Amino acid sequence: MSTMTPAPVPASVADTAVADAGHKLKKRKSAAGNAARAVSSRWASVFAVAMAALWTIPTFGLFVTSFRKQEDIQETGWWHALTGGGFTLDNYKGVLNGAEGQLPLTDFFVNSLVIVIPSVLLPLLLASLAAYAFAWIDFPFKNALFVAVFALQIVPLQVALLPLVTMYQDIGLGGSYWSVWLSHTAFSLPLAVFLLHNFMKEIPASLLEAARVDGAGHVRIFFQVLLPLIAPALASFGIFQFLWVWNDLLVALAMFGGKPDLAPLTMFLNTISGTLGNRWYLLSAAAFVSIALPVAVFLALQRYFVRGLLAGGTKG
Repeated sequence: MSTMTPAPVPASVADTAVADAGHKLKKRKSAAGNAARAVSSRWASVFAVAMAALWTIPTFGLFVTSFRKQEDIQETGWWHALTGGGFTLDNYKGVLNGAEGQLPLTDFFVNSLVIVIPSVLLPLLLASLAAYAFAWIDFPFKNALFVAVFALQIVPLQVALLPLVTMYQDIGLGGSYWSVWLSHTAFSLPLAVFLLHNFMKEIPASLLEAARVDGAGHVRIFFQVLLPLIAPALASFGIFQFLWVWNDLLVALAMFGGKPDLAPLTMFLNTISGTLGNRWYLLSAAAFVSIALPVAVFLALQRYFVRGLLAGGTKG
């Protein structure tokens, strides 16, 4: 059997192919560079600053209104207070201590804390354990179960509320904090498992193998090896879950049925927006009290939040 040697490629053809490939690569790089320079240019920065200022003006106006007297609010716009003064802390004192027949806002603030802390810690614990199992433990139908968990994100919250309320009433948990804690945990688990699983899969397998060689089991590996490494992902999801639960009204209203002794801060704001709809000095003060803690939490965990968002975007 004879073998045929392919004819050599002429040097001119090879040079042309190399030149074309280099030109296409350079074109792609230049296009990406142009896009990066456009986003980071001076005009893009000016546009971003202008949009941020326009977005902040209404919030700033509401903040100024929260320190103004009722007669000043009714007579002039909030921008007049920047030159004319007339600020007072009576609005915040009235809201916190209970003004015009309303219950003190501090009671609802404590209720929100009682709701939000377990509603954040429970899904973090359960989701991290489930993510570890999906990432590093082999068991039957693992991939199918993971897809099923991920698919649960498309189930609307409103569809599950009525069956959950009925179930809690049947088992004796209706109208209690447990009904809200379990509901928020169930609604957040699919997204939490998905995010933490992707984060854990980026951890080198050699690290876990070294721990197993040293005699560590699954429990020790999870708590002593993986848990410190996934702290940015835990903080990132914790911020999302905290803001969601803190600002929630629908779940609390469905589970508590408007009970004032268990109602969170959002139910208080909803109530005074109807009964005190023309008293902007109280509404604005209550609104800024309600956003004080979420802003503080976000600023405190901002660096973990950014790291958690960036993690999982690349492999290797």
